[in-house]
Amino acid sequence: MTHRRDRNEIAAALARCKTAFVGVAVMSGLVNILYLTGSFFMLEVYDRVIPSRSVPTLIGLAALALALYAFQGVLETLRGRILARIGAALDEALSGRVFDLVVRAPLKGANQGDGLLPLRDLDQIRAFLSGSGPSAFFDLPWMPVYLLICFLFHPMIGVAALVGMAILAAITVLTDRASKGPTREATGHGMRRNALAVSGCRNAEVLAAMGMQERLAARWALANRAYMDAHQAVSDAGSGFGAGSKVFRMALQSGVLALGAWLVIHNEASAGIVIASSILVSRALAPAELTIANWKGFVAARQSWHRLSELLARMPQGERPHALPAPSETITVEAASIAPPGTPRLVVQDVSFGLRAGQSLGIIGPSASGKSSLVRALVGVWPPVRGKVRFDGAALDQWSSGDLGPHIGFLPQEVELFAGTVAENIARFEPGAPSEAVIAAAKAGGVHELILRLPDGYDTRIGEGGSGLSAGQRQRVGLARALYREPFLVVLDEPNANLDSEGENALTQAILGVRQRGGICVVVAHR
Repeated sequence: MTHRRDRNEIAAALARCKTAFVGVAVMSGLVNILYLTGSFFMLEVYDRVIPSRSVPTLIGLAALALALYAFQGVLETLRGRILARIGAALDEALSGRVFDLVVRAPLKGANQGDGLLPLRDLDQIRAFLSGSGPSAFFDLPWMPVYLLICFLFHPMIGVAALVGMAILAAITVLTDRASKGPTREATGHGMRRNALAVSGCRNAEVLAAMGMQERLAARWALANRAYMDAHQAVSDAGSGFGAGSKVFRMALQSGVLALGAWLVIHNEASAGIVIASSILVSRALAPAELTIANWKGFVAARQSWHRLSELLARMPQGERPHALPAPSETITVEAASIAPPGTPRLVVQDVSFGLRAGQSLGIIGPSASGKSSLVRALVGVWPPVRGKVRFDGAALDQWSSGDLGPHIGFLPQEVELFAGTVAENIARFEPGAPSEAVIAAAKAGGVHELILRLPDGYDTRIGEGGSGLSAGQRQRVGLARALYREPFLVVLDEPNANLDSEGENALTQAILGVRQRGGICVVVAHR
């Protein structure tokens, strides 16, 4: 039952817009009724006004038609705005959840290729809902109504309209078959292209230093060419069938005019029916033609829907655990076996140990021995495949990330800072963080004086990834962030990799400070 509910999170979000969809359906009905204005206006002009030569009747009919057209324009504007707001409501309901997926996916081994694809999928669905595509689908149910009126005009006109609808339906099916595969291929090639571009931006210095730009550019060009070829195939299919449907509708409209004239010649229809039926048949086929024109967007939105639904189902939100007291006594690892997310290979097997407040632990070993994997399990980033990690007797899965995070300080091997000020990074972007706590963390990490020497001190802005700071400065700011608000557990993974002697002295004092205040410190090192 939970799986079914999770798979339908997008549908559930749209279900909350049920009233808006009903409003769109009602407006679509009124709009399609008003589309008959042109046909009946021409019918009345040719069958009543011209034979009677009545100018007042002509003026009255023209004024009525103008008023109906104005009302139709208002309704179409409102329908478009409501659909745009439905798309915005979907984005508001799911954007936070999808962003959470983007952030959590690497921790679950689900992030392959373009890590931002879930956000792009949500944008694709929202863009389709806000465009003209849904309007065409709301108009499709009215095609039989137009067809019935065509039969009322004359059975032969109805048959012509029916044949036209059947041919356009066949074109729609062919459009779907021709565009489905290339659209899927374009998405895959686009993911690889974007992943290469992001990797190039992230490693720009390495590329420049070792002259690798042209090689990476060549790889990107191949991925881009594959993407463009697939995208071109989608465009060719859409434009080809779209142009074919448009030409067919115009030819059918002329054919209906000829058929109407033939009926008039044989006294089987009035002159007004000739023009009215031509307009009506054209309008009857317009929803199908508009659907074909928007089919590329529909296929892309449908694939985005399926991908996003599957990801939402694989990574359910879950209920927030009951709040527990702040840990303050022990950390226990019970026969923990750890594997990287998404892989079956264990890198740490059956590790057990315990630490009490005021103690510290050094984890020493060669590269690829599982040290970083173990500390990732300690801080709750990688859940153990077997065994438990407990804080004061409570397993990590009894805590939510938001509740446990403030009690953990983590300095990874590769320190990643975020775009913002130095103070915001140290405070972990806590809203309204007190400056006293920020400065206390900086002093505990021995980085206060270093920060004061920056151009704007704690208000110095840094770029994404900590650009603007040296590797050593980033590591020391990361240490201060790990010590913010005196967390119970502080885990430092290769904390001295980029430090000078001053930084190493500050690191030693920080570790002693954690122990003296009753915290637990775990340090990973090669030696």
